[in-house]
Amino acid sequence: MNLIRTAMLLAFMTALFMGVGYLIGGQGGMMIALVIAAGMNFFSYWNSDRMVLSAYHAQEVDERTAPEFYNMVKDLTARANLPMPRVYVFENDQPNAFATGRNPQNAAVAASTGLLRSLSPEEVAGVMAHELAHVENRDTLTMTITATLAGAISMLSNFAFFFGGSRDDRNNPLGFVGILIAMIVAPLAAMLVQMAISRTREYAADRRGAEICGNPRWLASALAKIAGAATRIHNDDAERNPATAHMFIINPLSGQRMDNLFSTHPNTENRIAALEQMATDGQFRSTDRDVAAKAGRRSRTVPDTGWGRGGTSSRKGPWS
Repeated sequence: MNLIRTAMLLAFMTALFMGVGYLIGGQGGMMIALVIAAGMNFFSYWNSDRMVLSAYHAQEVDERTAPEFYNMVKDLTARANLPMPRVYVFENDQPNAFATGRNPQNAAVAASTGLLRSLSPEEVAGVMAHELAHVENRDTLTMTITATLAGAISMLSNFAFFFGGSRDDRNNPLGFVGILIAMIVAPLAAMLVQMAISRTREYAADRRGAEICGNPRWLASALAKIAGAATRIHNDDAERNPATAHMFIINPLSGQRMDNLFSTHPNTENRIAALEQMATDGQFRSTDRDVAAKAGRRSRTVPDTGWGRGGTSSRKGPWS
């Protein structure tokens, strides 16, 4: 089902890309856009994760540079029975995180320094478990490719702005009207991406993340803190790359106003309510009893993130 969904999304975004090319340069422009889109699809499949990580200046970390945070992700990955992803940290005061990569074998998870500084270890564990759920569900391929194509459409639409100054409309079937339509496609493309990335994925990732970390309230608490901070703390990189907003656990854009058809994420209060209901009903389970037992023999509390407040927690988790 994920493969079909991804193929349909790619086909739609490719058609949109070609449509902009047609409005700019007629059939010739459409064919050029088709060739570019085909190359973009191929390139983004293999490299879109690197492009997204580069856009946020993310730095890869390991057991030496960020031992507590890295080992936290490692333990959660073992509980989810997933291959170990690459782990990144990006400098930003806004607490947030995202996952990327074309498949679980080539995945990466990234957290902001703001997330690691302002959230408790339990809350960080809930967030990273959510991102690993996206990896497990293979949502990351769709997220990264659509972000790349949406960015390409925006650039092509900006290119139309320069064509608007030309008086020679022989290659443009709709003339200046076509240029205006092409220029408007850029903001519409962002909304189309938001619609294409189903908001139910976030609910599914919340549920699975709660199972992986072992406590829905950890993620619920993290969502409340991140959502509150996102409205106060500006994320310049996200504002420059709005097509990537749907990749984050909470919308990082300052322009978010309402939870409607065009929202990138479900209403945070609804997500928290669903997690609280899971905790009340006990609707979660340990992912892997053997891994949990192995982690238990380490006699550790939930680890500090390396950027966080330090200390230990009395609450028990997969590392206790």
